[in-house]
Amino acid sequence: MSTKPTTTDLEWTELDQRAVDTARVLAMDSVQKVGNGHPGTAMSLAPAAYTLFQKVMRHDPADAEWTGRDRFVLSAGHSSLTLYIQLYLAGFGLELDDLKAFRTWGSKTPGHPEYGHTVGVETTTGPLGQGVANAVGMAMAARYERGLFDPETTDGSSPFDHFVYAIAGDGCLQEGISGEASSLAGHQKLGNLILLWDDNHISIEGDTETAVSEDTLKRYEAYGWHVQRVAPKADGDLDPAALYAAIEAAKAETERPSFIAMRSIIAWPAPNAQNTEAAHGSALGDEEVAATKRVLGFDPEQTFEVSDEVLAHARKALDRGREAKAEWEKGFAAWRTADTARAAEFDRISAGELPEGWEEKLPEFETGKGLATRAASGKVLQALGAVIPELWGGSADLAGSNNTTIDKNSSFLPKGNPLPEADPYGRTIHYGIREHSMAAEMNGIALHGHTRIYGGTFLVFSDYMRNAVRLSALMHLPVTYVWTHDSIGLGEDGPTHQPVEHLASLRAIPGLNVVRPADANETVIAWREILKRYTKEFGKGAPHGLALTRQGVPTYERNEDAAKGGYVLFEAEGGAPEVVLIGTGSEVQLAVEAREQLQAAGVPTRVVSMPSVEWFEEQEQGYRESVLPPSVKARVAVEAGIGLTWHRFVGDAGRIVSLEHFGASADAKVLFREFGFTADAVAQAARESIAAAQR
Repeated sequence: MSTKPTTTDLEWTELDQRAVDTARVLAMDSVQKVGNGHPGTAMSLAPAAYTLFQKVMRHDPADAEWTGRDRFVLSAGHSSLTLYIQLYLAGFGLELDDLKAFRTWGSKTPGHPEYGHTVGVETTTGPLGQGVANAVGMAMAARYERGLFDPETTDGSSPFDHFVYAIAGDGCLQEGISGEASSLAGHQKLGNLILLWDDNHISIEGDTETAVSEDTLKRYEAYGWHVQRVAPKADGDLDPAALYAAIEAAKAETERPSFIAMRSIIAWPAPNAQNTEAAHGSALGDEEVAATKRVLGFDPEQTFEVSDEVLAHARKALDRGREAKAEWEKGFAAWRTADTARAAEFDRISAGELPEGWEEKLPEFETGKGLATRAASGKVLQALGAVIPELWGGSADLAGSNNTTIDKNSSFLPKGNPLPEADPYGRTIHYGIREHSMAAEMNGIALHGHTRIYGGTFLVFSDYMRNAVRLSALMHLPVTYVWTHDSIGLGEDGPTHQPVEHLASLRAIPGLNVVRPADANETVIAWREILKRYTKEFGKGAPHGLALTRQGVPTYERNEDAAKGGYVLFEAEGGAPEVVLIGTGSEVQLAVEAREQLQAAGVPTRVVSMPSVEWFEEQEQGYRESVLPPSVKARVAVEAGIGLTWHRFVGDAGRIVSLEHFGASADAKVLFREFGFTADAVAQAARESIAAAQR
């Protein structure tokens, strides 16, 4: 077989074309074998994916986590075979048997790509549009990383310069999250981001004319992107040479993110299935698979046919990767020698370690004094910002309310932005009123590595973020959500802004740690514990959601056991506790006041502050029982939200002081009184629980 190039600008041989067609055959066979999946897009995208992995991207299949690599995000995650087949061909560790096990129990090739499960998968994608926002976050992180380690070097010459590539489908661009993220990317002038749009005009319900008529390219031009369209070849197939030229032009455009529209025909070149909605999400069927193999010059009687010659050709990616990494390491070594201080910071941050003495910078708050936990959180961030340079973040246009400004004189904004605090490597991110994409961008930032990210909004708007928060938990990512205005305590803004079901709903997400500190000192401990729990090891990290008050709350003496999620804040006096009062956040003060009433009446009462149910349940049984003794059946939990969380802690004789309806617009003190959040109500619930426990 000839290996003579068939194009002038791109070295594209008959073996390259055979490898692309092999990818199409593998996509058909993988779906056909398991009986379900999405073959059509993987077939039509094969030239684009192969061009990226074999001709464009800087990566080393033998070291999938190499710092200098380009990143690839398959936002159209349903077409997971687009990625898996390229990982197999390039030598990332997948083999033919893994493709044969597609979408089956225990395989390395699940239905949608999963970060940490399959080598070479940079993020978990599935919900459409999430990957677009992940890619935007990765591009933001790459710029901030450069600012940390190599800000003075000219563009394109730093070991920390690399590109982020993403492939999105029609569905990705219809989801609102991609619009939010793309708007921010254009505003941020992320010239290291290249988004390829698979413009195949087909979704599950058929031709996209059923739902879309906008000019997508003009939309992206309006966002501030560099926009190109790649026309298909005369036969309808994607044109690798034209795509390669467009990518090279995109790489040369350093002041804007790039959008490349690729007109494709889904399931090309299947004689009957191409350009049909059935090819999107269903196996093609034996007859159509055989017919397509004949068109491509493959034996219709064989399955999973990969010639030794094709595989050897594709696996040369290992040699190119090794050479690219060796060349990069020369520049990296020169950088280390020239800047030993930053090299030491790089090593520390890469190891997931915090600077020596950072805990000494944490503030302490005077007991008795009232302070909103959102304000305490802001003071923690400002204190730590000076000593933890990799810590950065911001808010969805609520920084003044969320107290998330880590440095008011340094905003993450591109060159040319007119604001005086604008700095391409700034500390404070202005996500804009884009909560959903903010959360997914934070995921991308965390996945990129070398920084610690947080982002804030009101707790009630966590609903906008929920899908991305769920993916944070699914990927075990160390991102921190700062959710303020955590109850009816926010007051006059009324029920649309007052979270009621949100704490219980967020606690229902496996792997998400919700932390609702009672006061300023618990807030300090919460931030300290979150930062100490940071880990790069998959399966051991976790996202955290801080739920913080708008209103001031009393400050109690600092107790290090707050890091255990639940602890005895005030012990019973006059004997063993007859009742235990459990509180979180702003309602702990109600439990404390109720305890005073009960103690005065001769009822020994313990108050337990439980800022994090998840942290508490991690503790050994002995500790948990020392805080909540099984012998004490009389228990009351108080929280200004639905009581769903607390039934398992209070038991059959227990009582819950909760809010099982929406709020209202009024002063916070009025609302707490009118809705029964008073010390008297907690004390009465305690008496009822004691009576029930004695029956």
